[in-house]
Amino acid sequence: MKRKLILLMAVMMIIALLAACAGQTAPAAPTEPAAPAEPATPAEPAAPTEPTEPTAPAADSGLTMDSVRIWYMHGGDPSDQGFVFRQYTGFENTMAELGLSDNQVMHAFHIRPGDDVDTSILEAVEWGADIIIGGTIGHGPHMLEAAEAHPDVVFLHATGNLALPSGLPNFHNFFGDMASARYLSGIAAGLKTETNVIGFVAAFLNSEVITGFTGFYLGALSVNPDVTMLVGEIGSFNDPAREEQIATALADLGADVIGQHANSPTVQIAAEAAGVWGIGYNNDMIPFAPNATLVSPMFDWGVYFTHAIRTLVAGQPLEIDFLGTLNDGMVTLSEFNETLIVPGTVEAIEEARQRIMGGWSVFTGPIYAEDGTQILAEGEVFIEPQAAPSWNHIIQGITVVGD
Repeated sequence: MKRKLILLMAVMMIIALLAACAGQTAPAAPTEPAAPAEPATPAEPAAPTEPTEPTAPAADSGLTMDSVRIWYMHGGDPSDQGFVFRQYTGFENTMAELGLSDNQVMHAFHIRPGDDVDTSILEAVEWGADIIIGGTIGHGPHMLEAAEAHPDVVFLHATGNLALPSGLPNFHNFFGDMASARYLSGIAAGLKTETNVIGFVAAFLNSEVITGFTGFYLGALSVNPDVTMLVGEIGSFNDPAREEQIATALADLGADVIGQHANSPTVQIAAEAAGVWGIGYNNDMIPFAPNATLVSPMFDWGVYFTHAIRTLVAGQPLEIDFLGTLNDGMVTLSEFNETLIVPGTVEAIEEARQRIMGGWSVFTGPIYAEDGTQILAEGEVFIEPQAAPSWNHIIQGITVVGD
């Protein structure tokens, strides 16, 4: 069975690469960004916390760990070696930890926003799913509608923001504080750059991606006050040809460390080919570009899956909105590429990690918009209103370059 899955993943990767289309024009030259502001002094760290696990059942859930059935919809498949790969392997870790058997779980791959989601949910209900997981943001509206129609099924949606306003007790959102992990990886980039220009290949210019690359830039800025950042948009979460094109263009514009919000390792491979360095995402991407990748911020999705399933089976109330952190391990960093990072990088990152785990926010003022308008005053903190990232400002020091 594992051999068939591996062969299937390999075939899917080949098909995806062949199907990707190039032919886009390179980003235009950037304008000169205004001088960035100094980050505020952080608070002293406190002891880390972990997700609260259920104790005695508050109610009879009707579920047992031997009988619960879980249907997992993925936007792609694990061959992306990034986002879906990490969600899939995170759930495998949860299965092993909780003792779930293969016949209790069904993975549905390449479930695109639209009719695919509705069809998959109907199949899940007919299959007898107690829990339906949606792995990508486009699944959300369809899951919300289905949650209203099927109150006895629990819906867990990654990256979305519909659960809190819905008021439905069986619809939940979950994500991780990736901006903090990106901030840590940005420290590695800020210390490494020799041109004082870093780059970022962004899937979309939406709040999730902007939150992440702003955290990344603020991390670089915290150790290098002269650094600026160029951002190029892909228009997709997974388009290897476009990822390569934009990464190469950013390198041509002078960016010598390139981060990414893209599902595949292509950005890191392109950075290596261009003779610059990179910061990966989702998965440890050092093996794909050992001469470029410094480190990769990553999710450990199994932290949430284990917590959610245990809580539901125990009959305890599950958070409607869950945001995992560095403290509980849902966001983290890969191993460092010790052959490439600048001396002192690990120590600087660890010091910042302890500040963040102690309660300091990477979005602490003063922070200014591109036009100089103050977004956060000195010491003012931006707090996410719910699990889905919602920062939507392009700040001083960051320039979005276009085709």
